[in-house]
Amino acid sequence: MATYTLDKAVSAAESKTAESAAKPYVHPYLAGILLGIVLFLAFFLSGNGLGASGGMNRILVWGEDKFVPEHINRTAYLSDIAGGDVNPLKNWVVYVSIGVPIGGFIAGWRNGRLKVETNRGPHVSIRSRWLLAFIGGAFMGYGARLARGCTSGQALSGGAVLSAGSWAFMFAVFAGAYALAYFVRRLWL
Repeated sequence: MATYTLDKAVSAAESKTAESAAKPYVHPYLAGILLGIVLFLAFFLSGNGLGASGGMNRILVWGEDKFVPEHINRTAYLSDIAGGDVNPLKNWVVYVSIGVPIGGFIAGWRNGRLKVETNRGPHVSIRSRWLLAFIGGAFMGYGARLARGCTSGQALSGGAVLSAGSWAFMFAVFAGAYALAYFVRRLWL
């Protein structure tokens, strides 16, 4: 009797999961074509490519300008973005940086993929995964500001206009990722 009840509960859970299964992802080639069209339209309509770190930088500089405007006016790089009466939020890339998470949330919700989870390998704890993700994100953010552009800006926009620096950057990113993967592979296998 207990097995029957357990089997019945498992069967009910499986049918509920099947009903709320996530919709399949778009085909990668179609996604690439759509991304290319969006990149072309960004160049055509705004004269700029795509990127994410510039928008986030402008949002942070806006906050900094509210609390320490004298620092903004003293620093040449920051004064170009927000010095004097210049509003750093009056730039198209700020709206891209705000719209991407909102669009991602809506797409996840509509396609049944909205859930809270931590993707990790079987040999890494949740705390370690979050710590490593935070450290990696800090390095990427620092590197993006140092390079004056993030990976999306470098790879997509720079690569699209055949910038030698962008191509060298992407080869270096992939080489570094493959080199690091050798040392952390045991965490994921």
